[in-house]
Amino acid sequence: MKKNMYVCTTNTNASMELLTKLKNFIFSKQFLKHLGLVVLVYFIVVGGTILYLDSRTNHGQKIKVPSLVGKNINSIKSTVEELGLTYEVLDSIYNPNKPEGTILNQDPRPTDSTEVFVKEGRVIKLRVSKRTRMVEMPGLISRGEQFGLSVLKNRGLKYTITYVPTTESNGAILNQQFKGKVIKEGTRLPIGSTILLTIGKNSGGDPIQIPDLYGLTINELKERLIGLGSVTLNINCPECATAADSASVRVNSQSPEYLEGQLSPPGSTISVQMKKELDSRNVE
Repeated sequence: MKKNMYVCTTNTNASMELLTKLKNFIFSKQFLKHLGLVVLVYFIVVGGTILYLDSRTNHGQKIKVPSLVGKNINSIKSTVEELGLTYEVLDSIYNPNKPEGTILNQDPRPTDSTEVFVKEGRVIKLRVSKRTRMVEMPGLISRGEQFGLSVLKNRGLKYTITYVPTTESNGAILNQQFKGKVIKEGTRLPIGSTILLTIGKNSGGDPIQIPDLYGLTINELKERLIGLGSVTLNINCPECATAADSASVRVNSQSPEYLEGQLSPPGSTISVQMKKELDSRNVE
């Protein structure tokens, strides 16, 4: 019994001594100093991370998305930028009933209808209207004149014609151009674009000098062409709604154009565009 009591007393004294040393270490200046440094570093790292994330993600920001549908794309820049937002046009949709550039839909939708707010820098994606529909240019080379003109009309394209002397391919389309450049089949163009067709002619008779018709009235135009006999005159006058309109318009452009010394086969067609206000000519 005495031996057991001695062992128990020894164990108790050892435990008390260990607790005393642990207590003294915990409350020592060195331990408290290191503990304070650990806590300080923890708060600096965690706090800095939180502040960084808040600044990067604009935590807590609530910006109201404006309603842009129905407005013109050219009038919304200041409204969007003042809110700290940006916008991007995703697509233009053909809609002849809306003015060009009218906003048809937006993503995200207005906060008033969704109760959803956004943060600074959010991109509003827009779809706007366009009034010009695109069509593909047909391949008309080596096709007949009437066939080519019919195809262009069906696709909503306009045309002017120039004839060139040829010993082959009488009445066939030799070239097709848009704005002075050869245009390939399949090229997409706005409806209403004007295509210049070059057509070969090998009809008998002497070639004729194409006259300069710029600035002539309709009556002056007809008088000028009387002496050319077999020439066919094609007048295009969108502004000639009344007789008074017809009397006030003048030739604004012609096809084939007048070039000194340039001859055209007999039976050629001269197409003229009539306008009330003439475009200025480039004079060297």
